[in-house]
Amino acid sequence: MPRTYIGALRGFDDGTDVVIYGWLQEARIMKNVSFLILRDNTGIIQATFKNDEATLETIKRINRESIVKVQGVINKKSVSKSGIEIKGTSVSVVNEAEAPLPLPVIDPVQADLETRLNSRFIDLRKRNVSAIFRIESSLLWGIREYLHGQNFIEVHTPKIVAAATEGGADLFPVRYFEKDAYLNQSPQLYKEVLMSAGFDRVFEVGPAFRAEEHNTTRHLNEFTSIDIEMSFADHNDAMSMLENAIKSGVENAIRTKNDDFEALGISISVPETPFPRITYEKCIELLSSEGIDFKFGDDFSPDHLRMIGSRFKGFYFITEWPASVRPFYTMPKQDDPKLTNSFDLQYREIEVTSGAQRVHDPKMLVERFREKKLDVKSFQFYIDAFKYGMPPHAGWGLGLERHTMILLGLNNIRETTLFPRDRTRIVP
Repeated sequence: MPRTYIGALRGFDDGTDVVIYGWLQEARIMKNVSFLILRDNTGIIQATFKNDEATLETIKRINRESIVKVQGVINKKSVSKSGIEIKGTSVSVVNEAEAPLPLPVIDPVQADLETRLNSRFIDLRKRNVSAIFRIESSLLWGIREYLHGQNFIEVHTPKIVAAATEGGADLFPVRYFEKDAYLNQSPQLYKEVLMSAGFDRVFEVGPAFRAEEHNTTRHLNEFTSIDIEMSFADHNDAMSMLENAIKSGVENAIRTKNDDFEALGISISVPETPFPRITYEKCIELLSSEGIDFKFGDDFSPDHLRMIGSRFKGFYFITEWPASVRPFYTMPKQDDPKLTNSFDLQYREIEVTSGAQRVHDPKMLVERFREKKLDVKSFQFYIDAFKYGMPPHAGWGLGLERHTMILLGLNNIRETTLFPRDRTRIVP
């Protein structure tokens, strides 16, 4: 008899024979009957057994979190909380768990995050922990659906590269046969090359690596990046695409993951679009009105952003950043070259992502390389793509884990990362 998922049991008639597999969450042995609470990734069910000698002996030996197989009959007249149970006819251990467990799964005992991450395979069995990743998956699927609907194609670019995407030293070096190489910071350069190839609209979901020596609750050294690039577009087009992609992701999560939101004890609402926009220079004026002296060309501190973000309910864009603080590929503003056609998406004081219109003129691009004191020869493959008809283009990159952390109101990005990689953690 084939396996039936616990979540599908309600669709069967009363009295149907079924076989289920799952983790033994709890066993309660009474005088005449025993109750097994089983869990799989679709739900929880109670199986009831009469205490004959062989069955009782088997149940007594089963440790919590062992994998068990139960065969029985669906009982929809059950008085259990779920209103449905299995009248068990046989139970067997498929794979026995050791005791004691490294972490509790259902007991109300709290463990610190580091301890949880050390035994992540157990931690992820908790309903409120796995719920985070079901929602994260749904957010990503909604974004993917939106982008496909806007005629984007999904691509996959190299993660071992010869040159830094944004310059600087925040790179992980690797030895690539006889050559020096790096783990890629972003698919940025390759996305732009694909614009020259005529792909018009591309997106990628993949790992990105930053060798930044952060020890914060918002940064990882490996994260999942959702990147887009679109031709014949500017920063305004990119912002519109970003806010609508986020909206689509949230809509999909709300529509499909109600049980997971309930497990977390939270609810979220669909953000209103368009998101507010405020220029970098307007931010300086706002800070000045609060008596804060701020130098043009500096970055905003968390306190600055907290003050700016207090003017907005949720997501908002800071636009037209100075050219001095933006990467070489960012397009200068036509009527004021000290500014750029760029943006950061913020949620209160937290930076969600950044994006921009890109430089598409090869001469201007080389000038920008020199302004940033970067080695032009290291980027020759990239520059060559601009010499033979590069359309105007724009894009952005969105970190999935930070985005999920913000939407769910969590305090640490490691909560939204299956196996985090930071300065101190490389296993599991």
